[in-house]
Amino acid sequence: MAINWYPGHMVKAKREIQENIKMVDIVAVLLDARAPFSCRNADLEKIISRKQLLFVLNKMDLAAPDATRMYLARLREEGLMATAMDSTSGKGLSEVIQAIKTLYQPQAAEMLQKGRRIRPVRVMVVGVPNIGKSTFLNCLVRKKMARTGARPGITRGKQWVRVRDDIELMDTPGLMWPKVEDEEQGLKLALLNIVGENAYQEYEVALYLLKLLQEKAPGILIEKFKIIDTDKPSLELLEEIAHKRGHLLKAGALDLDKTCTALLQDFRKGNLGLISLD
Repeated sequence: MAINWYPGHMVKAKREIQENIKMVDIVAVLLDARAPFSCRNADLEKIISRKQLLFVLNKMDLAAPDATRMYLARLREEGLMATAMDSTSGKGLSEVIQAIKTLYQPQAAEMLQKGRRIRPVRVMVVGVPNIGKSTFLNCLVRKKMARTGARPGITRGKQWVRVRDDIELMDTPGLMWPKVEDEEQGLKLALLNIVGENAYQEYEVALYLLKLLQEKAPGILIEKFKIIDTDKPSLELLEEIAHKRGHLLKAGALDLDKTCTALLQDFRKGNLGLISLD
């Protein structure tokens, strides 16, 4: 499933990032901990490549811990600074702060050597839509000050936020690339609610989710949905779940659309358990 979802405001967002990159010292790239490599935006990374980068696997509370450790190891093998965080609870916050300080240390030392006062480090926060940037900012400043929402692309324009006395953050709108060519990557981005709902069919994504559960976590099908035969075709699984949940139309037919919506919501909220996709 190729994804074509590049709203007009993203052209403006890309231009803003290009214009403001010179104002910052470090760029914090937020990735969804459940599928960090599917969330990496090559266009964006090209724009910010001349800056110090910190990759943050956000929403770690929804991902399988073993997979998250593997993802962090892979990023670090690339020579990248990477850490994981749950912005809702604040778990991993101290590691993010320490990573920012570590990246900024060479510049701070240079300021001291030149007899200058060490100013607060300036960090730009970037990522694809609905990656949790606003929640990340709210966590760092320990109060709600950035607008958040469940729809991809809700944040507009840049915001400067002071974090303590030594860190300043610049928020930016979520930025996608023009076209997702890889079918499985497109399905993952849709499942993670990163692209707008008009860019995909929930039915396709729900069937993909069921196939993933069959392959990676059949126990979830047994425990959560009371499925006995987990090897049946995914469409039959969908129909059985619809029947068990009582999702029926007035004529008595199965309301598969309702079941698909419920399945995607359950996954996104973590109700199905800790599942990683990459």
